[in-house]
Amino acid sequence: MTEPSLVLGDITRQRVDAVVNAANSSLLGGGGVDGAIHRAGGPEILAECRRLRASHYGRGLATGQAVATTAGRLPARWVIHTVGPVFSAEEDRSPLLASCYRESLRVADELGARTVAFPAISTGVYRWPMDDAARIAVAAVRAARTAVEEVVLVLHDEAAYEAFAARMR
Repeated sequence: MTEPSLVLGDITRQRVDAVVNAANSSLLGGGGVDGAIHRAGGPEILAECRRLRASHYGRGLATGQAVATTAGRLPARWVIHTVGPVFSAEEDRSPLLASCYRESLRVADELGARTVAFPAISTGVYRWPMDDAARIAVAAVRAARTAVEEVVLVLHDEAAYEAFAARMR
């Protein structure tokens, strides 16, 4: 069982082996965390994403899956891109959100990463309610079978931090 820790801050400044990117399926950058990681990491990340897309993910990376690239100029070694689900009140998509955390940790294990930083996946433009996203994220990380020694959940504002802290108790 891996007990995550919480940090209020900027995921692009985390000194970890791997930073998880809440990517869109195109792997070609976007807004929110995805845009911030691409801007801070530089063009090397986008170039590697383009190569991955051309060779393996022509239609895009599937929701709940994960893939790694260089971290470019970030203080991490790798970026693990995962595609979170869009929230739906009509359909339970929580298994896909949990898969983002599990698959990212699986990729981290393959890379030999010992420290990993996650954002609150799907809570931005994909509209996942923060409290529910926190419940799913904390449970998925705690249940993961991984060699990763440290998982940091990096929250961008006080409200997100408090929602995750409540789920850690």
